[in-house]
Amino acid sequence: MLISIISLVSGFILLIWSADAFTDNGAKIANIFKISPLIIGILIFGFGTSAPEMLVSGLAAFEGHPELSVGNAFGSNILNIALVLGVTAMIMPIKIELKVIKKEWFYLMFATLIAGLLLWDRHLGVIDGTILFGLLVVFLLYTFNESKKDHHEFDDLSSKIDIDQKGKIWSILLISFIVLLVSAKLIVYGGTSLAVQFGVSDLIIGLTVVALGTSLPELAVSITGAIKKQHAMVVGNIIGSNLFNTVGVLAIPGLISPLYVPEKLITRDYPFMLVLTTLIFLFVASNKFSKEIAISRLEGALFIFILFFYLYLLFWK
Repeated sequence: MLISIISLVSGFILLIWSADAFTDNGAKIANIFKISPLIIGILIFGFGTSAPEMLVSGLAAFEGHPELSVGNAFGSNILNIALVLGVTAMIMPIKIELKVIKKEWFYLMFATLIAGLLLWDRHLGVIDGTILFGLLVVFLLYTFNESKKDHHEFDDLSSKIDIDQKGKIWSILLISFIVLLVSAKLIVYGGTSLAVQFGVSDLIIGLTVVALGTSLPELAVSITGAIKKQHAMVVGNIIGSNLFNTVGVLAIPGLISPLYVPEKLITRDYPFMLVLTTLIFLFVASNKFSKEIAISRLEGALFIFILFFYLYLLFWK
C-alpha cells in the first residue's frame, strides 16, 4: 500500500510540471506555424492526453481485462466533460464561439451515436472495432486538412517566438509529453493497486480509478490552458480527447479481445456520456447572443453536479 501511495504522490507532482510545459510549448508551436489553437488542442493536446487511455486500454485488453478497457473509455469521456470542463469553467469561464467548435463537436456527437449503436447488442467485436477505428482515420484526415488552412489567431501576440528556437520547443514538448504519460501511468498504477486491495470489479475500476487517473492529463492541461487564456485549446483538448477515446480507445478491446458489454454500461454509463456531450453544444450555443461567449461558472457547476449524481448511481448498489 505504501508503494501505491508513493506512486500516486509522485505522479501528481510530475503531472503538474509536465502539463504546464506541454501547454506553453503547444501554444508556441501554434504561433510559429500559424495553426488554429483548436486544431492544436485536438491533435497535440487531445491525442497526447488520450495516450494514457490508449496505453491502459491496450494493456488491459492484452492481459485479459477488456471490461476495464471499455470502462476506461466511457469513464474518461464522462470525467473529461463533467470534471475537467466543469472544474476549468468554475476556475475561469471558457470563452469560445460556437462556429469555432461546431464541426468538431458534430463529429464527436456522430461518433458517440455510432458507438452506442454498435454496442446496442452488448457485444464489442472485431467488426465494431474496425468501424470505430475507421472513423478515427477519417477524423484525422479531416483535421490534418484543416491544419493546412491559414489561421491568424496568434498574429497579435506581443511576444513573437523566435523561429530558430523551433528545435528546442519541439524537444521540450516531447519531453513534457513523455513525463505526462509517465505521471499518468504512476497514478493509474497506484490507484488501481489500491482499488484491487478493496476488491472492486474491473468495470468499476475502469469507470472510476483508471478513468480518473488517465483523465488527469486533460485536467492539468485544461486548467493551465484556461489560466493562460487558451480557451480554444481547452475545448479542443476535451473534444479531441473524447473523440480519441470513443473511436480509438473503445476500438482497442474490440480488435484485441472481443467481449460482451455489461448491460449497465449501456443503460447507465452511455446515457450520461451522451447527455454531457450534448450539453457542451447547448451551453456554448445558448450564449451566442451574449457579449462574452463562454461556458460559465454556473454551467461548470452543473457539470460537477451531474458528475456527483453519476457517482452516486455508480456506487449506490
